[in-house]
Amino acid sequence: MAQLYKRLVVDFEHKDARGKLSQLVHGGFNQVNVLETRAGVTRGGHYHKISREAFFVVSGSVKVDLKNEFGNQTEIFHKGDFFMVSPFTVHCMYFPEDCVMVVLYDIPVGDGGEDIFYSDPV
Repeated sequence: MAQLYKRLVVDFEHKDARGKLSQLVHGGFNQVNVLETRAGVTRGGHYHKISREAFFVVSGSVKVDLKNEFGNQTEIFHKGDFFMVSPFTVHCMYFPEDCVMVVLYDIPVGDGGEDIFYSDPV
């Protein structure tokens, strides 16, 4: 079965006595959001026709159901995981605990919801 998401690696990390810096990317994305979600919430149930959407889990965890013409897949991501969903892949997210994620788009989806197409949850 084809992988319905791509696991990403941060571009750069630096740790010292003060803490840690994680540089997610230094190019290729044009819209960045911070998503804070409470435990028990479901989000998504949509796909994009042109945008690639990447997610970096800052804290908590998320169960992601993915579906496209090649099949279905469910994956659980935790703090520090970084992954990307390609166009035409329906993604529905369930949050078993409070979660904070950074969400990046290579092509902005717009304030009016452009390039967001809703589908039945997977």
